[in-house]
Amino acid sequence: MDNLSSLTGAQRDELMDQVKQQIAVANAQELLTKMTEKCFKKCVNKPGTSLDSSEQKCVAMCMDRYMDSWNLISKAYGLRIQRERGRMS
Repeated sequence: MDNLSSLTGAQRDELMDQVKQQIAVANAQELLTKMTEKCFKKCVNKPGTSLDSSEQKCVAMCMDRYMDSWNLISKAYGLRIQRERGRMS
């Protein structure tokens, strides 16, 4: 696989799809890790064997806000990429 030029168009497309999928999985893992770290730090003052109801509510709200922010930023980034591509065409 050292020489990508020997791949057929279909093989290149399949390889690109696999790479995109791996990137998407890595991004999702990073999102979950960062969200967990930030919300845990914000909401759990004294770690124990379980979360009390206020900690559960805080974590749920924090994760919702984090996902809303992530989605907003992702959408804006996607639109920016589309505009940039339009300028290059």
